[in-house]
Amino acid sequence: MDYNDQMKNRVKRIEGQLRGILKMMEEHKDCKEVITQLSAARTAIDRTIGVVVSSNLVSCVRNAEDNGQSTEELVVEAVNLLVKSR
Repeated sequence: MDYNDQMKNRVKRIEGQLRGILKMMEEHKDCKEVITQLSAARTAIDRTIGVVVSSNLVSCVRNAEDNGQSTEELVVEAVNLLVKSR
């Protein structure tokens, strides 16, 4: 799997969010603010998972089609990865 710059940048942004959350905790910020930021980080992680899984699926399906293989198992595996991530 080739992780492109877009995927890496998403993870770097999430890393920045998490560092910001840790700083908020160290500064004893309000619980509601911290939870809001944690929720935003979780959403960003979920979206990144979706991008990685979908990109991988597209690549795998193309390879399978080029080799005359069935793509059904690949789709099932991708769906299972998404479900498992939740």
